[in-house]
Amino acid sequence: MSKTLVIAEKPSVAQDIVRALTPVAGRFDKHEDHFENERYVVTSAVGHLVEIQAPEEFDVKRGKWSFAHLPVLPPYFDLKPVDKTKSRLNAVVKLARRKDVTELVNACDAGREGELIFRLIEQYAGGAKGGLGKPVRRLWLQSMTPQAIRDGFANLRSDAQMRGLADAARSRSEADWLVGINGTRAMTAFNSQGGGFFLTTVGRVQTPTLSLVVEREEKIRKFVVRDYWEVHAGFAAEAGQYLGKWFDPQWKKSDDPEARADRLWVQADAQRIADAVRGKPATVTEEAKPTTQASPLLFDLTSLQREANGRFGFSAKTTLALAQSLYERHKALTYPRTDSRALPEDYLPVAKNTMAMLATSGMRHLEPFAQQALDEGYVRPSKKVFDNSKVSDHFAIIPTTQAPSGLSEAEQKLYDLVVRRFLAVFFPSAEYLVTTRISRVEGHSFRTDGKVLVKPGWLAIYGKEAAIDAEGGKDGDKGQPLVAVRPGECPLAETVEPKGLKTKPPARYSEATLLGAMESAGKQVEDEELRSAMQEKGLGTPATRAATIEGLLTEKYMLREGRELIPTAKAFQLMTLLRGLGVHELSRAELTGEWEYKLAQMERGELARDAFMQQIQAMTEKIVRKAKEYDRDSIPGDYATLASPCPNCGGVVKENYRRYVCTGANGAGEGCGFSFTKSPAGRTFETAEAESLLRERRIGPLEGFRSKAGWPFTAEVAIVRDEEAGNYKLEFDFGDDAAAGEGAGELVDFSGQESLGPCPVCGAPVYEHGSNYVCSRAVPTAQQPAPSCTFKSGKIILQQPVERAQMHKLLATGKTDLLDKFVSMRTRRPFKAHLAWDAAAGKVNFEFEQREGKYPARKTAAAPASKKVAASAARTPTNTQKTSKPAAKKAAATKAPRKPSTAAGKAPSAQLAAVIGPEPVPRTEAMKKTWDYIKAHNLQDPQDKRSINADDKLRAVFGKDRVGMFELAGILGKHLGGEG
Repeated sequence: MSKTLVIAEKPSVAQDIVRALTPVAGRFDKHEDHFENERYVVTSAVGHLVEIQAPEEFDVKRGKWSFAHLPVLPPYFDLKPVDKTKSRLNAVVKLARRKDVTELVNACDAGREGELIFRLIEQYAGGAKGGLGKPVRRLWLQSMTPQAIRDGFANLRSDAQMRGLADAARSRSEADWLVGINGTRAMTAFNSQGGGFFLTTVGRVQTPTLSLVVEREEKIRKFVVRDYWEVHAGFAAEAGQYLGKWFDPQWKKSDDPEARADRLWVQADAQRIADAVRGKPATVTEEAKPTTQASPLLFDLTSLQREANGRFGFSAKTTLALAQSLYERHKALTYPRTDSRALPEDYLPVAKNTMAMLATSGMRHLEPFAQQALDEGYVRPSKKVFDNSKVSDHFAIIPTTQAPSGLSEAEQKLYDLVVRRFLAVFFPSAEYLVTTRISRVEGHSFRTDGKVLVKPGWLAIYGKEAAIDAEGGKDGDKGQPLVAVRPGECPLAETVEPKGLKTKPPARYSEATLLGAMESAGKQVEDEELRSAMQEKGLGTPATRAATIEGLLTEKYMLREGRELIPTAKAFQLMTLLRGLGVHELSRAELTGEWEYKLAQMERGELARDAFMQQIQAMTEKIVRKAKEYDRDSIPGDYATLASPCPNCGGVVKENYRRYVCTGANGAGEGCGFSFTKSPAGRTFETAEAESLLRERRIGPLEGFRSKAGWPFTAEVAIVRDEEAGNYKLEFDFGDDAAAGEGAGELVDFSGQESLGPCPVCGAPVYEHGSNYVCSRAVPTAQQPAPSCTFKSGKIILQQPVERAQMHKLLATGKTDLLDKFVSMRTRRPFKAHLAWDAAAGKVNFEFEQREGKYPARKTAAAPASKKVAASAARTPTNTQKTSKPAAKKAAATKAPRKPSTAAGKAPSAQLAAVIGPEPVPRTEAMKKTWDYIKAHNLQDPQDKRSINADDKLRAVFGKDRVGMFELAGILGKHLGGEG
């Protein structure tokens, strides 16, 4: 009997499909890699199993990255398995090639990426034929409830219907490869012309996104703060006092972006106005009119990410992960990777059912509003909510008809956000009475705005605080409830004072505002409907924007400081290069937005794949040609002049594209020949770092350097005298234990020292050694000439001395007291932090105090550890290069709770026994064995080492698909039962 193979994107979705089909297709038998009954075989990928690559004869290895081998424009692409999931790929391919499998169903996520995952697997399974030749249909799911899955199987889409999306998916993948590979190699070749290997990564979406952040930072740096004055008055009416602000009724917009009708640029003018009207009566006119405020539209992914970032500080990546979990695991939300903010016109009955579910959901703070919506008939046809023309492949994110349970705190916050928005969109508009009062005194006009909420409408769902915000109650005199002024009354201007203020530069991007800028390709469009119209010309898609931002952070092109995203020196250097070379496609966001628009056209069948790929190839050739043909000595740019003088001749030191160079006493000559590179060993100095290095002749220890062989290392950098050359030069200084770091040198004797405590990596004693605290096994000693451990932590970190007592406390308890003399190397600002051992990273990291009242504290013992900032590794002089796997396991095991185990000698449950064996074990041993299993099966998330992705065995133990490493101890404790 012929069977249909269903390929889902993740194992959890495959299980959901089996559960949904069982009542209508019969019971499934479970096998190692799939489920099967008489009609269906159901299996899954684990994300991407196959990726594209250039054929061997067209590929260029890293050692040959030069202009001679560029551009790389292969006539076709080969496929290669993703290394870590080869076994899963082989299992899926074996099923696809079965003779009794006569049809395939693509059940991957409903979107461009899901389409690509399936198409590449199917092509790989077909080998040289380029496909299996078996019929393909598409399961298109917007919701993961069992009924939605059954409905999806009843309405499978044909292969022809999906052709446009498949072409766009493959074109996007190939375009990213062509621009990324050629752009990266061309920029790397250009930057490596002076020797060395300076990896310079670029991407089709990543680099234009970075240009937005760099351009904003440039505006901030160039902004000139100006003083201005406002004149504020308090008017005494018979009914009480009201406030007013002076303004010029004749004012018109000018070329000055800082000018406003209520701003005065000369203090004397402000004082003159204040003196002229103080104590004088005012003639009052006012106009009152009703106005309404409609609720915002339903969420798409980008607007949800922006809202969650603004309200809770969630990163775009976190919001996507939470929304995906609520969709996939809890079946509580519809498909999240959507760019639509409307629902299909036939979705009205479902919306009513969803509202009915919410009315009895147990969410007591929202149930009454859902019931009110049902009682008042609020859920009715409306183009704002139900509009087929605004629905593409996916519709807006809304709750499903399934009430969730067992949500984490973060999941509950996000679910609550979506539910409130769903309720609000059906509620009536909020109604206000807006009053504008003009008080004229001695020829001068003062404006007072009053805004009173008459009917809260949808604002009632968000509570009192939202109503206050909407009235403008946080803006001083704006939106104040106005006291009455009777006709003919002339209130006195009792208090009138000039108020001195300063203009402010544009705000840095947060993830929320950067997502908005990506959505409109950098055009600052605040109007929601206009931004929606431009959405198709944005950078990336809602599903990929979070990954783009994370990629820029990982590549150290940006830093996340609080909620601000700040570009690094590396980012400025890249933008300077691209602008200098004239590569506008990557340095101007709106141009790349056009490519995304064309991919969307291709999805709809309005643009041929060949035409798009020809444009991408032309763009690629242009990027390489611009880099190859550049014939000037330096790239033009806005470069810094350092305040500290040349150490050799006292001349002015200026920045150019590659170096900081002495330019002589007048700053315009050849100078004495002193210079130092901006990017030693692949790490680019921030301007403040270069200034500090020149002033102090030494900086560090700094992390982020890479040796010629590609190994990361930490070192101080010094400017030292080179007597042979008669000038100064840059030199790395590895401190007293430099030789030990290379595995050779004099033996160290710790016999006269008292240990500070046990090493958190291996348990050996830790001592002072040179400028660091080191494990006795991390340096050569008589007992152990070859070092075997990596633990090392600086005695001074970012100008903060770390006393012996504090290191002793860190080794004993896991962290120091709160230390308050750290100074950021980039911003030069002081900050406070604990130093804490981070087992996941294998190093000492910063741990910041949680601010009271901003976010609720977690109630787990491991909550403080969650505050560690991984990015701070770049500032901590801790040697982590070459940490061995056994050491990492040991470090993880030492993070088990410090209290004595109460589970000694207890038998594991059947689920846990499948992972660690059935023998009775103490909890600490269970932790170690579980970690051994996790490491052996590569289950740590490669992007977040603190998280573990469960396979089938661990899912039975965890009860969910993913856990944090600090949850392990509590989970395992529940699985250690009877005495052994």
